[in-house]
Amino acid sequence: MDARLEQETAQWLRWDKVRGERGWERPERVLVPPRRGAAFPAASADARASFLPSPASPPAAGPREDPDTAAARPPGFPLACGGLQISPNPLTLESVKQLIAEGNKEELQKCFGARMEFGTAGLRAPMGAGISHMNDLTIIQTTQGFCRYLEEQFSDLKQRGVVISFDARAHPPSGGSSRRFARLAATTFISQGIPVHLFSDITPTPFVPYTVSHLKLCAGIMITASHNPKQDNGYKVYWDNGAQIISPHDKGISQAIEENLEPWPQAWDDSLIDGNALLHNPSASINTSYFEDLKKYCFHRSVNRETKLKFVHTSVHGVGHDFVQLAFKAFDLVPPEAVPQQKDPDPEFPTIKYPNPEEGKDVLTLSFALADKTKAKIVLANDPDADRLAVAEKQDSGEWRVFSGNELGALLGWWLFTSWKEKNQDQGALKDTYMLSSTVSSKILQAIALKEGFHFEWMGNRAKQLIDQGKTVLFAFEEAIGYMCCPFVLDKDGVSAAVISAELASFLATKNLSLSQQLKAIYVEYGYHITKASYFICHDQDTIKKLFGNLRNYDGKNNYPKTCGKFEISAIRDLTTGYDDSQPDKKAVLPTSKSSQMITFTFANGGVATMRTSGTEPKIKYYAELCAPPGNSDPEQLKKELNELVNAIEENFFQPQKYNLQPKAE
Repeated sequence: MDARLEQETAQWLRWDKVRGERGWERPERVLVPPRRGAAFPAASADARASFLPSPASPPAAGPREDPDTAAARPPGFPLACGGLQISPNPLTLESVKQLIAEGNKEELQKCFGARMEFGTAGLRAPMGAGISHMNDLTIIQTTQGFCRYLEEQFSDLKQRGVVISFDARAHPPSGGSSRRFARLAATTFISQGIPVHLFSDITPTPFVPYTVSHLKLCAGIMITASHNPKQDNGYKVYWDNGAQIISPHDKGISQAIEENLEPWPQAWDDSLIDGNALLHNPSASINTSYFEDLKKYCFHRSVNRETKLKFVHTSVHGVGHDFVQLAFKAFDLVPPEAVPQQKDPDPEFPTIKYPNPEEGKDVLTLSFALADKTKAKIVLANDPDADRLAVAEKQDSGEWRVFSGNELGALLGWWLFTSWKEKNQDQGALKDTYMLSSTVSSKILQAIALKEGFHFEWMGNRAKQLIDQGKTVLFAFEEAIGYMCCPFVLDKDGVSAAVISAELASFLATKNLSLSQQLKAIYVEYGYHITKASYFICHDQDTIKKLFGNLRNYDGKNNYPKTCGKFEISAIRDLTTGYDDSQPDKKAVLPTSKSSQMITFTFANGGVATMRTSGTEPKIKYYAELCAPPGNSDPEQLKKELNELVNAIEENFFQPQKYNLQPKAE
């Protein structure tokens, strides 16, 4: 058994205990053997001996072993290993001691092989026991580190405080839930005299960055795994500017977590926060102010009141239903018909395989059925934490078209610019007006900006910087169906995107235009931008490193590839290593990160393709785009050429058979 794995397991077991406000409590005793009278399997003898060496001295506190439990303990097995006998969460403790009893090294490796890595996206992992998973202890440790880091960064932390909220996720086998984790995180801050604005009930993720900005807080925490599988959870962090953290904060927080692993006194006692003067519930006031701010982005209220267009909305068993209903009312739109089977939060996600609208039609089957029944032409779908939005439209053929993130980004970008321009006739204002998108998203906003005269930039925390400089940021998006339509939330917001999409569709209907027709008009005016994105699943980090390493050493002489099948490569940018051969000094201008893989290939035919790892899922993603200038370009020919390029990338660069990669399920 690996010595480090043994140490991590024993340490976690020692920490998985409860400490009351007035000293050690005495819950029911828990022993490592599976049950009284049961013999250890033969395979567990070595694990029993090596995993939990007897401590040099017995614990100073804790009840004595009674004769019955002594009879259940195999000869030579330690009475307790650093407090193993006391646990606040018998479910996670029981699962670990069962694995030890069985000598299940493979599962123990999954639980304790590596601590979750805190990055700019925070944490995301399955709920369960061990340092590799989301559980009470790892939430406490993470929050202790984050708290200490904030104390170093903000001298007024105890005056300003933080906000914490959560989605509806829960994992009965481990006893973990987003609500439980949020309360433990709040307990950590309040135990240190730091005010906490803890939402009393589930909220969309964008309400956390909104609250940070609105109340001028130091930071925000959202407990969510967004659209991940049901067993996952996450810990997302926002800085005092209302945006997600960027480097080097992630590294500073990660180091602080490592320095604060021992649970503090009162860490487990979340009753500490009940009735505490430092605990505030922002739910009512934030709901009111958010929807008042949202009303400022309603451009055609009279159209909204009179539209006959019908909408269907699904929250995909998540948190979005109530908030989207309120958003429609704020815009004087008739609230959308909700998919009844998916309207209420349900952590089991019983009607779908993946709770991610980005997966397309499979997630929207019930929505299409309801829309056909009610004669609705537009389907709006939020992911479970309502920070993303998918939109589908019924075509004249009777088929449903699900817009890609890039297509909806083009529509929303055009709409917000057009609406802003109607209100701002001064051409001079264009020089201080910006739109942003992520580096792997379509260049369509760049094309619109070039023709219309406003600015386009790739986003990082850039929106806040521009706003602080007095600039106007109209819109930002990422191709993974994430849209920032209102700069009062400096992150993806599926609630505002849903109602603004509805207003856009209602306005177009007065012109006898559909969303699909308007999208075609945008491409005709600004040039076709044909995109294709997909992914392969890979759970093995060593395989991922080998795949990208081979791309950087394609010819065995530390050179990147010069061709991909029949397609010649004209430029390469590697944001993992910081290499960019299009720059005079060969150094990338965009931010780099060694903790993730990301290589972009530009081809001689004008195509651009990026391969990168996901920060939250076991996926290697790719994004490909082929653009044409405005004019008589043939979109079908562009699609054909892009498909050929994508096939070449899959065959030559991904090599799924060689690396045993699982393709996206179609």
